[in-house]
Amino acid sequence: MRQKDTNLHKIDWVTIGLYFALVFIGWLNIYAAVYDEQNATSIFDFSINSGKQLIWIGTAVILIIIIMVADYRLFHNLSLVLYAVFILILLLTPFIGKEINGQRAWFELGIFRLQPAEFTKFATALVLAKLMENPSFDLSKLKDQMKAVGLIFLPIALILLQPDTGTAMVYSAFFIMLYREGMPQKYYVIGLSLVGLTILTLAIENNLYLFGSIAALILLLIILSKKSWKNALGFLLLGCIMTAYALSLDYVVEKLPDHQQNRIMVLFDPGVDPLGVGWNVTQSKIAIGSGGLLGKGYLEGTQTKFDFVPEQHTDFIFCTLGEEFGWIGSLVMISLFVALLLRLVFLAERQKTRFSRIYGYCVVSLLFFHFTINIAMTIGLFPVVGIPLPFFSYGGSSLWSFTILLFIFIKLDSNRIQILGRSY
Repeated sequence: MRQKDTNLHKIDWVTIGLYFALVFIGWLNIYAAVYDEQNATSIFDFSINSGKQLIWIGTAVILIIIIMVADYRLFHNLSLVLYAVFILILLLTPFIGKEINGQRAWFELGIFRLQPAEFTKFATALVLAKLMENPSFDLSKLKDQMKAVGLIFLPIALILLQPDTGTAMVYSAFFIMLYREGMPQKYYVIGLSLVGLTILTLAIENNLYLFGSIAALILLLIILSKKSWKNALGFLLLGCIMTAYALSLDYVVEKLPDHQQNRIMVLFDPGVDPLGVGWNVTQSKIAIGSGGLLGKGYLEGTQTKFDFVPEQHTDFIFCTLGEEFGWIGSLVMISLFVALLLRLVFLAERQKTRFSRIYGYCVVSLLFFHFTINIAMTIGLFPVVGIPLPFFSYGGSSLWSFTILLFIFIKLDSNRIQILGRSY
């Protein structure tokens, strides 16, 4: 007799418990972010964000049930179809999507909105796992590198047409998975070097100091190379490339719209845009700092009550937690996220197939990227790019997409014994 696909004792209930804990705490904070003491309404009121989020949570549970009762092979077999469908939707979005804040990134369904780019994440994760499960696939080969990178950059390019830079940036998280699966380290060394040079270029206003620093670095490398002329010429070429990159970066930044320039420069000087992006970050840090060790208490946040922090129920939801529950509450929430990420790494490593393991690391990479960038954004360590906090921020697209992403992996993990030795 065939064993049923849904086997309760094989489901990882630890991960599910962490998921629901984060969703519940997030829901409480969404209510706190919109709470008005003068016109207090119930957390279950469907006319406010907490009530609407409760609907999204309820429908997310339905999605979970559908995923868990479905045949685990369905996600493998439909991976390419799902990817193609969402790529087609992304192609149409700039033309038929609803424009909000200068972006055509949404489809409006009555009082609700859905963002296709959010759902393309799990489709991209599935198709990457499908591509890379082949035993002949080798990330040390250029042609295989180009195949994987091409699947990642196609949705990035289409999302940039909306334009939605923040969401497009999230897809770079897949490179964390590629590193685990054997992408050569040289690409990451080059990438991190460019990030460091970018930060220095933006932070140092006087180009004389910047170019002096580059020259000192190149001179040090030449000395350490024991005066080898071949190496010296290579380092000199490197110095020329770094200088050209710094000059071109200055040019590109100057050509950006003012609000995008301000988002970048406010990292180094909040006074650059004191009533715009600088205001958001400054007020967010005030809210978090004012919470102290234990916080002001639930629904007692003054920054929240007087709407000092814009988008406090979405991108800046973390500052609501920091103000009302303090350092302890923030530590608890961060600990839950870290526990979830570590648990997912453990699950990914115990998979019996490359498909499940690669997909698992895609899940870890996306959640880690969102979690890290969102918190860094709210405390002023990263530009404000509109990235939600997984399971916490208000929004159906975000909750649904992360729920689907996570529970497909939980489903695959619960069937890892059946998958071993069985063809799809």
